[in-house]
Amino acid sequence: MDKLAAVRFNSAGKYYYFSTDLDVKKGDKVVVETVRGLEMGEIITDLADLSEFKLDNELKRIKRVANRADIEVYNINKIKAQKSFEICKEIIAETNLDMHLINCEYTLDASKVIFMYTSDERVDFRDLLKKLASVFKCRIELRQVGPRDKAKIVGGIGNCGLPLCCNSFLGEFDGVSINMAKNQLLAINIDKISGVCGRLLCCLKYEDEAYKEVKKKFPKIGSFIRYEDKQCKVVGLNVISDLVKIDSEGSILFIPLSDIDKKSAPKKERRILEELAPKKEKKHDKPKQKKPRQQHKPKQYNQKPRTIKGNNPKGKKDERRN
Repeated sequence: MDKLAAVRFNSAGKYYYFSTDLDVKKGDKVVVETVRGLEMGEIITDLADLSEFKLDNELKRIKRVANRADIEVYNINKIKAQKSFEICKEIIAETNLDMHLINCEYTLDASKVIFMYTSDERVDFRDLLKKLASVFKCRIELRQVGPRDKAKIVGGIGNCGLPLCCNSFLGEFDGVSINMAKNQLLAINIDKISGVCGRLLCCLKYEDEAYKEVKKKFPKIGSFIRYEDKQCKVVGLNVISDLVKIDSEGSILFIPLSDIDKKSAPKKERRILEELAPKKEKKHDKPKQKKPRQQHKPKQYNQKPRTIKGNNPKGKKDERRN
């Protein structure tokens, strides 16, 4: 019976699914055929029955379990890629192209070399390809990647002092938005909530759902609550410490969530409080001018039907007006 296996080619790269009937397990090195060519990867999950999944397309199969010769060739290609990286870097400097080379990889059979680079603009690398083709006697691919992919490939240390998540364990990038920072009541300081890639921190996604769930038991900011027989307005929250920041008759207090009467003030009482609150004076307020009423002309009825001269028979109504 065919099994489903997830294979990863880099330590923290994206994983891909393959089918197999071989006797393999999690942690085994295998050789597979990809769009780039023959590659060696590692099975990162336990195998599952393929019949349990509904697949839109047929999966590629694992060719074989990697043997000692495959592993030796893989290690040789890694050393070869380092030398090719330096050669390509020198050729880029000679051609004065605005591109930053970040990585070089070979397929397992060394039939193709992939150079990855970043650039702020589109690069015309036709001359570069000609020079590279004269040096490397194989197929050449130049792939432009974004800043997040660059951080994933190169690695580094984050603001927290730990290795980058994308380079350590993240397989794919999740969508991260500024609303996640707002939901966690973080100060919107772009420098502090951005990673080394210049994009929003991936870790903003980790606790977003937990904050959404915990905040359900808190009153909303701007709502009114009852505390010590007074109507107070909620002006802030501290979800981690279970504290609520309230405005009690001009005094700002931090009170435990358990001390709050969770029933909000009645609508009538809330409306009275809003009316008693001092209103801000707007500068350069102009009195609103009433627009003059438009006089509508009376509709005229009993008009004779319009006739059209030409191919229409005499006295036939114009259908485009009815």
